[in-house]
Amino acid sequence: MGAGEGSEDERPVHRVALDEFHISVREVTNEDYARFVRDTSYRAPAIYEVPLVVAHGGRNRARSFRQVSASYVWRAGAPPPDRLSHPVTLVRWQDAVAYCEWLGAQVNRQVRLPAEAEWEKAARGGFEGRRYPCGDEIDPSQANFLPDPSVKRLHATKPVGSYPPNAYGLYDMAGNVWEWVSDWYNPGYYAASPPRNPQGPSEGRFRLVRGGAWLDADVGLLRCSYRHRVPDDTYSYSIGFRIAY
Repeated sequence: MGAGEGSEDERPVHRVALDEFHISVREVTNEDYARFVRDTSYRAPAIYEVPLVVAHGGRNRARSFRQVSASYVWRAGAPPPDRLSHPVTLVRWQDAVAYCEWLGAQVNRQVRLPAEAEWEKAARGGFEGRRYPCGDEIDPSQANFLPDPSVKRLHATKPVGSYPPNAYGLYDMAGNVWEWVSDWYNPGYYAASPPRNPQGPSEGRFRLVRGGAWLDADVGLLRCSYRHRVPDDTYSYSIGFRIAY
């Protein structure tokens, strides 16, 4: 787990043992999430209070956030009809956890977000040290990211499973949307991480998302080992999730 050539919080590279777990083949879609919203009257994905990560950027960043978010906003509790098979976005960490709890009750098992270590294991597809889910190089035929920043306004999420899966048969482990994991973030956690089933720190100021998204032009963000921290209140048109049990 980790990467020697990565950011400081990706080091040291260390071996982790995990008990068997299951992770969803694809990201949770708008259609999936709509069943949860209808069944529970939970708040639908929309623009609510501006998250800290946006507010700290000033008025222009907040304006841009609202503009880009507009096409992802649900209307009258329903997702955009042309994006039913796209990954759900505009969900906070606690929204993803609420969905997992609801789904767990439907299928009579504990459903949860994957731990950070589980997510990285799944992303690598069974290959030790693999940089991306598809191998050591990546291009626009293999993941939904932004190779040309000038066309950001024309780019967007795509239906889940639009790109080839990794060796575990998992789709969109790189690109499309960032994915919430269960862990709190601590930049030095890897130095003290337990060798078996690490669950992350018991508390923190930031949560973690993994995998990169459709609006990322830097392919380094799509690496299996890359750790992206965000404030606890974050939600975005570029963040979704998948489930585990």
